[in-house]
Amino acid sequence: MRFASFGGPEVLEVVEMPTPEPGEGEVLVEVFATGLNPVESAIRRGDHPERWPVELPATEGRDLAGVVIATGPGVERFSRGDEVMGFVSHGAQATHVVVPEGNLMPRPPALSWEVAGSLYTAGTMAWSAVEGLQLGPSDTVVVTAAAGGVGCLAAQFARMRGATVVGTSVETRFDFLRQFGIIPTGYGEGLAERVRALTPGPVTAFLDFLGGQTAAARELGVHASRVLTVLDWDAVDEHGVLHVSPGDVVALGRVAALAAARRIRLPIADVFPLDAVADAYRALDKREAPGKIVLGLRIVDYPGQRVREPEIKEQDVTLGVLTPHRHLDVEEAVPPAIGDGSVRRRHREERARNA
Repeated sequence: MRFASFGGPEVLEVVEMPTPEPGEGEVLVEVFATGLNPVESAIRRGDHPERWPVELPATEGRDLAGVVIATGPGVERFSRGDEVMGFVSHGAQATHVVVPEGNLMPRPPALSWEVAGSLYTAGTMAWSAVEGLQLGPSDTVVVTAAAGGVGCLAAQFARMRGATVVGTSVETRFDFLRQFGIIPTGYGEGLAERVRALTPGPVTAFLDFLGGQTAAARELGVHASRVLTVLDWDAVDEHGVLHVSPGDVVALGRVAALAAARRIRLPIADVFPLDAVADAYRALDKREAPGKIVLGLRIVDYPGQRVREPEIKEQDVTLGVLTPHRHLDVEEAVPPAIGDGSVRRRHREERARNA
């Protein structure tokens, strides 16, 4: 999958390319699943090119999970057939990807392909945010876009540390947030006022995974050093809030272990085939999905599978195809209740005479 110009999901196209060859210290992975992240939409739109430089045509995607197809010289930890998960700098949205050996880890059997292929960016970013702030029982933290992948995980990590979490989302996801012990509130104007009404004490940290919410954090009295953002570079430049980035494979291993032990959950909202990548990003950009949106590049058979097959209308496969059937006179299809039957009698008599 690539794009040759900046814009919305409509600029994405699936193209045929030669299968890459792994070089020194590299592994060729057949990708089974790769998660989508909001930052990819921002990069594709051309937001902040000084922060996210792009050379067109460009590829997208960082997270992946799949099976090792081949290894390059010097690779020692993996061999053909190994099930792995990890990340690349870009280009994970492809059937086959070359990955540095140090960016991969074995896929825990307890993790589904969708979760394993979606965990790196959201999981390590959430881990870095919560660990960096050293949240504890005395903290009350606001997490924006708390129903999304990174927000949901960050809220769970904060709850594991004993913090009180207020999460923003669309109202239809309030019950979803409550399942994780998150106090829900809506998007929009008056966020600071709503948060004050929900929490008895001061807000001590603010994780803005939606973007553009720094004003609410300042209104709540949160110091810039405890306000973290992923997308809002303007807030970083103007107000000194901190930008949080994904971690390394060590952090991924810690998050994967927690997910495999069921201590945290990464819900999968939907899985799209590669040729529906534009629709997948449209769903992502609504910021309403409960959990991760995933591209399933290969249909994997296991209990609880959620991969959605492409929808094919019946007319798409039958239009223009001759269908054999017995000849039927129109008059014969008319129910007896219509008319007195004289027309049918006359035609039967004419056919008998001609015979």
